[in-house]
Amino acid sequence: MSKPGAYRRAFVVACLLLAAGGSYWGWQRIQAGRSAAPGGTPQAQSGTSAPKAGAGRNAAVPVTVATAQKADFPVYLSGLGTVQGFNTVLVRSRVDGQLDKIAFTEGQIVQAGDLLAQIDPRPFQAALDQAKAKKQQDEANFANAQLDLSRSVRLGEFATKQQTDTQRSNVQQLTAQLAADDAAIANAQTQLDYATIRAPISGVTGLRQVDKGNIVNAASQTGIVTIAQIEPIAVIFTAPEERVFDINRALAARPLQVIALSTDAKTTFAEDGTLAVVNNQVDSNSGTVRLKAVFANKNHALWPGLSVQTRLLVKTLKDVVVVPNDAVQHGTDGLYAYSVDADNKAELRKLVVGPANDQNTVIERGLESGDRVVVGGQYKVKPGTPLAFKVADNEPAAPAQPKPAGK
Repeated sequence: MSKPGAYRRAFVVACLLLAAGGSYWGWQRIQAGRSAAPGGTPQAQSGTSAPKAGAGRNAAVPVTVATAQKADFPVYLSGLGTVQGFNTVLVRSRVDGQLDKIAFTEGQIVQAGDLLAQIDPRPFQAALDQAKAKKQQDEANFANAQLDLSRSVRLGEFATKQQTDTQRSNVQQLTAQLAADDAAIANAQTQLDYATIRAPISGVTGLRQVDKGNIVNAASQTGIVTIAQIEPIAVIFTAPEERVFDINRALAARPLQVIALSTDAKTTFAEDGTLAVVNNQVDSNSGTVRLKAVFANKNHALWPGLSVQTRLLVKTLKDVVVVPNDAVQHGTDGLYAYSVDADNKAELRKLVVGPANDQNTVIERGLESGDRVVVGGQYKVKPGTPLAFKVADNEPAAPAQPKPAGK
């Protein structure tokens, strides 16, 4: 046998003996651990003790609480609306002619009677002068006819009855002609006045629709500019037909406040609006009724054509129990909330709720004023769970009171 082969066999045998020795040592350690532990449980000798059965079940669950309170709760009817000018006028020419002057700038706030545009007045001035001259001519004829009539009357029996009647008729015809001359002068003066175009209402001007130098005429449907009255301004919105009775009854008792907000409800445009009109019929297709609210709009925050959210204050519930919305939970058996009992443990309360807003809900049954309710962390809570709580940031839960309409 060669020496290299003998070395290899000796090396393999040594490895096998080492592996066998290691396995036996490990088995001995296991047996020693089992024999030392009571009941044959090795974990009893480990450095970390096993958790006791039921440990942690009585640990307090951290939650956030708020207090149910009594307060006056405003009930709002929400809707969507569109801002409209309180009055909107398309200013058009009432006579034909060339536009000589534009006296406004686009977007300018104008007052009723301000000059907007000027049409070439010369043809209308000439017509007025002609009508005045015609009257002067007829006045001269009228004076001569009166003299002739006076002569005929003084002649007495020397003048025939036919001559007297003819003179009297001539005077009457010229009297009527003078009245017609006055009407012609008034008409010519009106046409001349129409050549000067003035603002019919106070408001803000829109984009100019015709430029200086163009020919305008009364028959054209294209105006010169649109003026929208924005102080005050109107908001047209809708309400469900089933609320018409409540709205009319409340409106008969007092002015109803309307709040206008942006469509995302993040911006309040104005809070001094009042409900002005409930439309005289319900839209049978949509089941809604149109309402019109009027806002002072002194800061011009509302603008014609703007889409807004509206909140109509229908009534105010007096001295009711309110809690934050987060306290009200939905279950298979209805609505409920967790209250904190005298031992700081969770108590499940079945609820009957009333109206709600963005922050608070009215509780009709299930909670009383002063009850502490869980508003955060309910997913860890069960009836009887010990609670470790902190007061919510929105404590107290009383809602803000509405301002009187028009204030």
